[in-house]
Amino acid sequence: MREILGRRRRLLSRRNNGRPEMLSAALTFATEWQWPVLPGVAADPQGRARCACPDPECTVPGAHPFDPGLLAATTDERMVRWWWTNRPSAPVVLATGGKAPCAVSLPALAAARALDALDRKGMRLGPVVASPTRWSILVAPYSMEQLGELLYAKDFVPGSLRFHGEGGYLALPPSETGQGQIRWERAPLPGSAAPWVPDVEAVVDAVVEALTRTGVSAPEL
Repeated sequence: MREILGRRRRLLSRRNNGRPEMLSAALTFATEWQWPVLPGVAADPQGRARCACPDPECTVPGAHPFDPGLLAATTDERMVRWWWTNRPSAPVVLATGGKAPCAVSLPALAAARALDALDRKGMRLGPVVASPTRWSILVAPYSMEQLGELLYAKDFVPGSLRFHGEGGYLALPPSETGQGQIRWERAPLPGSAAPWVPDVEAVVDAVVEALTRTGVSAPEL
């Protein structure tokens, strides 16, 4: 009985402190969904709101690549296992674009209102990633030319919208960053296939329309 209890304590310790769920999440993204990922730099242990990178004014503390750099993002199982075995609490960062999803992000409060408006319209959305300050709607990969033409055709685009395309990145759940816990506001459906995501045109059209309505405008953040 003592041996069984001791083993259980070790397993609980690994689960709570070793963060094996980070490795499991990274493997799901990389090997099952074929999303290239890499470990984030993590927050500064001396102050969670600060980043462990050299930039004292980092605007995305803990939620970006540093070492290795973004170009190292991979779907290789061995590399992912090696990274998170050595850095079990590292945030999981998605390299957006290419064959991986891109994202459209906006401030959390405006995002919640916009999603309610889109639900009322019956628009289908894929996964939505949420941090305490911003929500990101995952969309199908797009080119910068495609995005430029889309935005040029708009009379007005809220400055609070941000676009994570080719060469960009996004921290994925269940990462813990300097901004707080990253979670799914709209979780992917269970299964081994990569989640469905909408085209960027449909999302931008619907979000801009929702944000420019009275009472749903987004702050310029």
